[in-house]
Amino acid sequence: MIKKFLGRMFAGRLFGPSKPRILPFSAHGISRESISSCALRTTQSLQRRGFAAFVVGGAVRDLILGRKPKDFDIATDAKPEEVRELFRRSRVIGRRFRLVHVLCGPEMVEVSTFRGASAAEDEDSGGRVADEHGRILRDNVFGSQEQDATRRDLTVNALFYDPTTQEVWDYHGGVADLKKRRLRLIGDPEVRYREDPIRMLRAVRFAAGRGLEIDAATRRPIRRLAGLLAHVPPSRLLDEIMKLLLCGHSAAAVTHLRKEGLHHGVLPLLDAAMGRAAGERFVMAALKSTDERISAGKTVSPGFVFAALLWPEVQAEWKVLEEKGMPEIPALYQAMDHVMKAQAAILAIPHRYGADMREIWALQPRFLQRAGKRPYRLLEHPRFRAGYDFVLLRATSSEVDPSLGEWWGRFQRAGEAERTQMLVADGAPRGRRRRRRRKPHAHGGGEAPAA
Repeated sequence: MIKKFLGRMFAGRLFGPSKPRILPFSAHGISRESISSCALRTTQSLQRRGFAAFVVGGAVRDLILGRKPKDFDIATDAKPEEVRELFRRSRVIGRRFRLVHVLCGPEMVEVSTFRGASAAEDEDSGGRVADEHGRILRDNVFGSQEQDATRRDLTVNALFYDPTTQEVWDYHGGVADLKKRRLRLIGDPEVRYREDPIRMLRAVRFAAGRGLEIDAATRRPIRRLAGLLAHVPPSRLLDEIMKLLLCGHSAAAVTHLRKEGLHHGVLPLLDAAMGRAAGERFVMAALKSTDERISAGKTVSPGFVFAALLWPEVQAEWKVLEEKGMPEIPALYQAMDHVMKAQAAILAIPHRYGADMREIWALQPRFLQRAGKRPYRLLEHPRFRAGYDFVLLRATSSEVDPSLGEWWGRFQRAGEAERTQMLVADGAPRGRRRRRRRKPHAHGGGEAPAA
């Protein structure tokens, strides 16, 4: 009881002022015209019914930074059932915390009810429940706008924009932090990281993706608490790693990840790969290529990205097995299995991505075969393009001769006559197909024994 009382009494004091600083348009420069039509209509409809409604979080942050938000989220004091009743084309989702997706034609905005602050309540109260490390296991209470701002992780994400008045409500100095290009956690960093270790990865992702510097107090506990990531459910961990790798700034994000010592908890083999000059060249070339594709609006395969991150370790293991006398292809497949099992011990990559990774790796020796019908068969392989792009990365990092990538580029575009001239002479002798010998009958080949 005493613990609960103290938690309620001091929760507000730990996180600073309770009153927001309300900034006019002249202080932030966000006009209602920069808000999506669906978000604008949703906030206006909620406000007409007497509810508070704001564009919140990342969209406000990005607009202040002069970036185009990828989506718009709405925060309101209306309960999910009230939001659902107000919008015909909407649906309630989520178990841990219910949200409402409101549809406007092809556009969708996510509407959340203000969430409660961090009052230390027991399991019977239906509020927060934490494990022995301080990680919150359940946190599904509704609350006030002030509490909602306080429970957000970063000051730059705790901003509320009212399209009607064109004002920004800032509870924790997020606008000032954005102007200083600073990333700062709300509250005591160690407590907040223990509540949710994913916040360490989010800090790294936002710092890399938005060109912000992590505040010294926010950075200080990260390396010491990195081991807490081992207690995060694999699905949440994978989701955050996917966001980090596909944020469009993955090269900077992975560099930050290693700098803060966080990669041990998610991509343990990355350290060994980046410890070798050739491995580091390849991984960084892959990440920069990924960032360029995302910047150009092209699709990116997660399986391809994971294949690139773990390829240096596959190669190293492959070489060791070949030196021990194992044939080339069996050695490659055994190396693939070894690396996938080692990675799965920390963060299991979903099967749908793992299958893509194995196919890309298995195709690599086939790109060296440029004689006879083998190049034609490889062109018809459903994963040829991914395998070819992988070869180009290997050429970029000087792992293979650039002429190999150039040859396959020409071979794809060439006509039949030119392809025939491009084929490399096969100097290897053709092996005869071995016939299986028929096993003799155990009873010596005579009549079948009587039943």
